Amino acid sequence: MEQLAKKLMNWASILEDGTREQALRTASLPFIHPWVALMPDAHQGKGATVGSVIPTLGAIIPAAVGVDIGCGMIAVRSQFTAKDVQDRGDLAALRESIENVVPLSAGRYNADVHDAATERRIADLEERDGADSADMTSPNWRLQLGSLGSGNHFIEVSLDEKDRVWLFLHSGSRGVGNRLAVKHIKVAQDLAKRWWIPLPDPDLAYLVEGTDEFAAYLRDLHWAQHFALLNREEMMDRAVRCLGTWIGEPVTASETVNTHHNYTAREKHFGKEVWLSRKGAIDASAGTPGLIPGSMGTRSYVVTGKGSRVGLNSSPHGAGRQYSRTAARKTFSRAQLDAAMEGIEWRRTSAFLDEIPAAYKDVDVVMDDAKDLVEIRHTLRQIVNVKGC
Repeated sequence: MEQLAKKLMNWASILEDGTREQALRTASLPFIHPWVALMPDAHQGKGATVGSVIPTLGAIIPAAVGVDIGCGMIAVRSQFTAKDVQDRGDLAALRESIENVVPLSAGRYNADVHDAATERRIADLEERDGADSADMTSPNWRLQLGSLGSGNHFIEVSLDEKDRVWLFLHSGSRGVGNRLAVKHIKVAQDLAKRWWIPLPDPDLAYLVEGTDEFAAYLRDLHWAQHFALLNREEMMDRAVRCLGTWIGEPVTASETVNTHHNYTAREKHFGKEVWLSRKGAIDASAGTPGLIPGSMGTRSYVVTGKGSRVGLNSSPHGAGRQYSRTAARKTFSRAQLDAAMEGIEWRRTSAFLDEIPAAYKDVDVVMDDAKDLVEIRHTLRQIVNVKGC
């Protein structure tokens, strides 16, 4: 760890100049307490750095949560082993069965409500404060529940260090969360213009606690965070059924972890109650289970938080990009992607070129940087990868 400024602590050994400058702008805001913590996977984002932990007094920066509110991971350990998988064979059939029950890619949603469990999750969301706002912003949100999205979102079947089979999934609040986030980011920006508030970056516009605008954002934020949590549960239920059907025996979940990495929570740090926004970071309070995926084709990790006070009880959420999607497509080849995915069952397409592992930081470096923040409990290696274009 190094201190880059009075209110900026950094755990990233790989840190671009642009990322450093962006984090310094966030740390310069007057309501930061005690400091911004840059995680090992830090890279530039919209307004606030992805892979940063931002504690604020009396205000929240909507762009410091991001446009995929509640994005995160869920993992389930089954009773199956590598031998069960080997005996069954035909991993392509397993991949295709998951792809058939979970809508993939941006703008792809369910044609109808999936089953009774989906109905119960929808009813839960309908009863929560914020459902009316979701209806106005994205009327088809009910059909979005149980859909994956694109980019770095994925569903994976993996084996751990003892050859036990895991399902691992990364997704968030989909179109409804994005629209809610964009709406409130614009509200904050409009207020900053109206009140002539100077900002180091327009995307760092904030909402002040005690105002109607702040209350409206918090309402929608909490609703979208819960949507994201249930969205992961819904997709995991479908993937679990696919795995059980493929092997021929229902899955018994031995361990389940479901965690956000784009969200805001009320926490106490260094003597004060703050609004803690984790943008691409997970809760790593002492004893708290967490998930840190690598990039496509690399290892992922099941971890336990060490409760670092200086790190604001947080840790990285993944590998972190080193190349933009455009730059990755210009830099790497399909042959390099094929080589990186050797031994993994995946939908072979050049559409995933911008997700090649080389476009991301080395996850082993990230995990070494995070050794004071989390303890590794399980190391997962992929055998099946499902993604949307």
